[in-house]
Amino acid sequence: MRSATHALPTRLLLSLLACLLQACAGSNPATTELPPFVEQQRIADLQLAILALDDSIDRSEAHHAATIAIEYPLQLAREYEVTDPPLVHNMKVNLGIKPRGLCIDWTADLLVRLREERFHSLDLHWGIANYHNAFQIEHSTVIISARDQDMQQGLVLDPWRQSGQLFWARTTEDPAYQWYPQAEIHDQKRERKAELRERQP
Repeated sequence: MRSATHALPTRLLLSLLACLLQACAGSNPATTELPPFVEQQRIADLQLAILALDDSIDRSEAHHAATIAIEYPLQLAREYEVTDPPLVHNMKVNLGIKPRGLCIDWTADLLVRLREERFHSLDLHWGIANYHNAFQIEHSTVIISARDQDMQQGLVLDPWRQSGQLFWARTTEDPAYQWYPQAEIHDQKRERKAELRERQP
């Protein structure tokens, strides 16, 4: 006879797991609005961080990029219906309870919005972390750099980590992740799939 635990539907087990994750991650809902003086200070701080990347960066472009990077994720948090910490929200997206809000969604949407500006002194990159770590979830983010510089010389712009409130840090100084170019990781994934196909009888 099967145990009661084994008889539970998968959806219920995932819902219970979501509750446990919520208990671990905290229950404070995401803040989708900032007081104006706080928002303006964060924009100014991010502008300075972008300008510090290289002397070639245009001040007005740095300010415009900083404004979008601070304000747009707050808008996305409302559109994604974020009310939970990131891992709990991920679970709800995967269960179909919430529309979007995985790290790839934040990255894709913010990258599209920033690319609309066609910056002349800045480059935008898609970074991926944790692909090589089987014990951590793969993570994506936007990285901004001076024109013609690679992402390792740039600045991580990660809205997922704090549910819409942008986190930023130098790519090589991010305390939580080691970042690689998206194209490089995709090449490694294709090579791995090819190797697995060759091993099949």
